[in-house]
Amino acid sequence: MSKPVPGKDGNKYVPFEQRTGESSVVFFTRDLSEEGMKKMFDRVGSVLEGKIAVKLHTGEAEGPNFLPRPWIRELFESRLKDREATIIETNTYYPGTRYTTEEHRKTLEINGWNFCPVDITDEFGVAALPVEGGKWFREMHVGEGMLKYDSLLTLTHFKGHVQGGFGGSNKNIGIGCADGRIGKAEIHSTPAGFFDILEEELMERICESTKATIDHFAPHICYINTMRNMSVSCDCEGPNAEPVVTPDIGILASLDILAVDNACMDLIYNLPGGGGKAIIERVESRHGLRQLSYMKELGMGNDRYTLIDIDNGDAAITAAEAVKDIAPEWKPDRYNTFWGRNKH
Repeated sequence: MSKPVPGKDGNKYVPFEQRTGESSVVFFTRDLSEEGMKKMFDRVGSVLEGKIAVKLHTGEAEGPNFLPRPWIRELFESRLKDREATIIETNTYYPGTRYTTEEHRKTLEINGWNFCPVDITDEFGVAALPVEGGKWFREMHVGEGMLKYDSLLTLTHFKGHVQGGFGGSNKNIGIGCADGRIGKAEIHSTPAGFFDILEEELMERICESTKATIDHFAPHICYINTMRNMSVSCDCEGPNAEPVVTPDIGILASLDILAVDNACMDLIYNLPGGGGKAIIERVESRHGLRQLSYMKELGMGNDRYTLIDIDNGDAAITAAEAVKDIAPEWKPDRYNTFWGRNKH
């Protein structure tokens, strides 16, 4: 077989009105709080059944920007208490505070993820899931422990990413569910290098990895993206993340991974006063928009959607209308505390 060729134009944004095809539903709230998270869950969580895996980024030690623990604690206590729900994670491909299971367990304690079970799914082994229609992979390696769950609740902190441009639900699953030694290496590195796969090829490999996991769980999977503390850096950079400058926006939820990630990027591009400039530059410089176009090519969802404003009687609104009143400067909220320095 000839070597696959990456797609193009990962640095070119396609406005909503230029997209074609079917449409999905994306729910939106400006309520960045425990209540907002619960409201989003109530809109999409009915598809979950049996043992529920909750995929979120628990972060490097003392990282400042990952999802507020009080939100997740409240969600577990009020919606998931009797649902056999467990946070799932995998070890990292790079050396750091989550490289080994032992280090990872210590970091979970430091960061306050001690109010519910956390399953490091590659602790005891690796499994291979098929990648239907992929050009880079026929299978992707994930933590073996993930396969014991029946449903997947994807709780994503939407932000930038050093190589992917942005980290939405696609990155949360594609990189976050791949095991730390085989799967992540397959995504990031050639046999002769280390983190040497970049731009469109990297985006496509992330998407194919994600497809393996979402096909495994479908239709018992849903996505909630939180647009808060959106550094251009991923939560994997911990306290070394670049300062947040992008204003907080809200929480989005959908049963369609492409629709929810695309809606988040649309909100960024429509922020008034240049509020989205930092993330836009990060995304375009890394050709990260290829995540969106390749998900569509793989049939993973729709890039058109109806944005439902649950704060205003479920009115259908545009991305521009959703962010029209947001000032361009970021302001920290009451959840901006550091577990190790100011326990919350």
